[in-house]
Amino acid sequence: QVQLVESGGGLVQPGGSLRLSCTASGNIGSINAMGWYRQTPGKQRELVATITSTGSTNYADSVKGRFTISGDNAKNTVNLQMNSLKPEDTAVYYCHADIIIRGGTYDYTRGYWGQGTQVTVSS
Repeated sequence: QVQLVESGGGLVQPGGSLRLSCTASGNIGSINAMGWYRQTPGKQRELVATITSTGSTNYADSVKGRFTISGDNAKNTVNLQMNSLKPEDTAVYYCHADIIIRGGTYDYTRGYWGQGTQVTVSS
C-alpha cells in the first residue's frame, strides 16, 4: 500500500557532503513523521534524525550540527543534508515513515521502511 524510495547515497571523502532524499507514495492518509536511520554490519539500526509533520526535529547526538533534516508535506518527501561527513557515518541509511492509513470505517497507523541507500565515507 505504501512505498518509500530513497536516493542520494554514494561515496564521499571525509569532510564532504551528501544529500539523501526519500519520497513516500501509495495509500497515504497522512504522515505523522518521517526520519532517517542507519545500520552497519554487526550493529543495531540507530536513529539519525526525524521530523514531524509540524516541523519538530530530533537528531542523534553524533550528527547534531552536521546533519539537517527537512521535509515537504505536500510531496511526502524527507531530505537529509549531511555535511562534514566522517568515516563513522558509513552505513546503509533507511528512510522511515509513520503513516496513518484511512481504512473507511477505521484508520490504522504503522511504520514503513525504505530499501536503504549506501553511504560510504572514505579516503
